[in-house]
Amino acid sequence: MSKELLQQNFNHLLDDNLIKEIYQFGVFKTFKKQDIVIDIDQTLKHIPLLLSGSIKILREDNDGNDLLIYFLETGETCTMSLTCCMGSSKSKVRAVAEKDSSLVMIPVAFMQKWFHDNESWRNFILESYQSRFSEMLETIDDLAFMKMNERLYKYLIHKTKMDNSKTIIVKHLDIAEDLHTSRVVISRLLKQLENENKIKLSRNKIEVL
Repeated sequence: MSKELLQQNFNHLLDDNLIKEIYQFGVFKTFKKQDIVIDIDQTLKHIPLLLSGSIKILREDNDGNDLLIYFLETGETCTMSLTCCMGSSKSKVRAVAEKDSSLVMIPVAFMQKWFHDNESWRNFILESYQSRFSEMLETIDDLAFMKMNERLYKYLIHKTKMDNSKTIIVKHLDIAEDLHTSRVVISRLLKQLENENKIKLSRNKIEVL
């Protein structure tokens, strides 16, 4: 199953020989929802390629509260972990499974070798850097310029696209933690969005209309 997922999600990005090497040398792992995949200050010896599920990448403030930076989806890698691996430094982010997920972990030595020897891997890494950088700039813009109700609605829309469903299974507290605010604020803004006929609320469910 792991080999099929690897080919399904990466054969349009990476050449056949490289996919064979990833299958040979990569370490396949599964994580349950809410499992920590990578933690802050962890020494990284592998980088993840996401085969199924989704991972949220978080930063931690001085009070220990998490702030959502971006979501990692199937066929993607975490470039912040790439940076740490390349620089032999500890992780600056926390990666948490948003849902049950499977990954293949690439040893750092192979990551560096392939970057020099394999064009498809090099292009994949450079494009990943560009994509993640754009997402981080978007997150900064959202924090600086968007009101919380706008950020919330954008978050909900993104979740529907990730889940391929208009109905999101999520607690108000989980949204609050992702958006770095309080549950009370999120509940109030969700009710406001419902009054505007943008969503429909039920217990631990939100339907985006």
